[in-house]
Amino acid sequence: MAKRVLVISTSLRSGSNSEILADSFINGAVSSGSDVEKISLKDKRIAFCRGCLACQKTQKCVIDDDAVKIAEKMKSADVIVFATPIYYYEMSGQMKTLLDRANSLYPSDYAFRDIYLLSVAAEDEEGVDEGAVHGLNGWIECYEKCSLAGTVFAGGVNSAGDIDGHSALKKAYEMGSNVND
Repeated sequence: MAKRVLVISTSLRSGSNSEILADSFINGAVSSGSDVEKISLKDKRIAFCRGCLACQKTQKCVIDDDAVKIAEKMKSADVIVFATPIYYYEMSGQMKTLLDRANSLYPSDYAFRDIYLLSVAAEDEEGVDEGAVHGLNGWIECYEKCSLAGTVFAGGVNSAGDIDGHSALKKAYEMGSNVND
């Protein structure tokens, strides 16, 4: 059975390297028969979590913005893929804000089981993505029915398009093509 895959591109740059990496994952997932939807945070309005915890009772955030609709899509996806640039050895701020705002999913009967992280950075040293992986794992730990299914990191990319020809594109494609396994 084909899985419902939600890919969330968190970069605010058009044609960003992390979005290109996400598109490679998407192409692989589509080739395996997955039902894929991509959301870009580029033009979305997502406010900071207020910490009021009303969402724990209502399963919906009290802030009326794009994060509410995105959280609903996250809830019904079998697989969630986050694509982020690495800023200061961590996920993008907009990704972290979305994770905070997805707090309404905690008490819900969410469908997602597999979480993937695709990341890019100008720096190409080993471990550059560890902060982002650690941060995402902190979120995943709160959702006992899901786990981190895989990561792909592309280092040495800075300007838009630098990722062209990078080996991480093939890894992302292959990971996407195996999402239904």
